[in-house]
Amino acid sequence: MNETIKVILSRRSIRQYKEKQLDEAALQTIMEAAIHAPSAMNAQRWYFAVVQNRSLLDRIVEVVRENVLNSGLEMMKQRVSDPKYHTFYHAPTVVMIFADEKHRFAQIDCGLAAENIALAAESLGIGSCVMTSPGLAFTPGKGDGLKKELSVPEGYNFVCAVALGYMDGEKPATPSRNRDVVKYIR
Repeated sequence: MNETIKVILSRRSIRQYKEKQLDEAALQTIMEAAIHAPSAMNAQRWYFAVVQNRSLLDRIVEVVRENVLNSGLEMMKQRVSDPKYHTFYHAPTVVMIFADEKHRFAQIDCGLAAENIALAAESLGIGSCVMTSPGLAFTPGKGDGLKKELSVPEGYNFVCAVALGYMDGEKPATPSRNRDVVKYIR
């Protein structure tokens, strides 16, 4: 099995990180992989906000918590009510990914970039977790201020975030996979 396939098959969502910040060279390599993701018509209508500021990350968590508690999302209300809840699992680096709302395929492109980030991180021994719940921080009002603070271009909307950090604990086991979803038509 080649190295690329090994990385794909070994990557897991990590939810426990060391406080140590990512090595700058590793971070640059990961972000280079992000911008090399496929992009429909090579439009590259994405925006990446790489956040390493702990107080900003904690503020985003509080906005997510507040918005969930004011929503009808009962399952999420339970999660955010836990005093240990942290949207980003205390990861030292979070890449927020935004897409141009006018570009038809930008969300797919952003998903491809998120996967490149996760795979590049795995190849460097860095844990990752792709998530969409941080999008709850970018609702009108406080969310507009956060977008401005992250220098998000006008007309771009949150797609997903990727938490990054050195793993602090065991790597989760491989979850079972449903192979019935693959149909070969020959």
